[in-house]
Amino acid sequence: MVNAKTYSQKPKEVTHRWILIDASSAPLGRVSTVIAKYLIGKYKPTYTPHIDAGDYVVVINAEKVIVTGNKEIDKKYYRHSGFPGGIKDTTVAEVRAKHPERLIEAAVKGMIPRNKLAAERLKRLRVFPGEAHTHTAQTPEKVEIK
Repeated sequence: MVNAKTYSQKPKEVTHRWILIDASSAPLGRVSTVIAKYLIGKYKPTYTPHIDAGDYVVVINAEKVIVTGNKEIDKKYYRHSGFPGGIKDTTVAEVRAKHPERLIEAAVKGMIPRNKLAAERLKRLRVFPGEAHTHTAQTPEKVEIK
């Protein structure tokens, strides 16, 4: 009989990599799942659910993200002011024109587990509307999305 113990990663053993993802290469949902996988760190063999061991993710070309079908005009993002009748909605086209990075941020936020680690994981997400980003000093590894 083997006495194998379950490995549990300690906070001191965590190393964060920097990942670069081009959002114009695949549809929004596919890009978001890959981003969420790297933010959570679930692809690592040392994954421990209660330790935040994910990576930093830099996303470029957010304004060129692909949405399929009629989602450009049919999909709505809702927000509420808290007052009666204070609900407002915007379409994907309107969000893309004003704040294209919010498309990816909202999609990834919906894919991150809702727990105490969620806020820290979302802080490691950096989204840029164009090709240029401010994290060249960190030398992020480019990841291809299939």
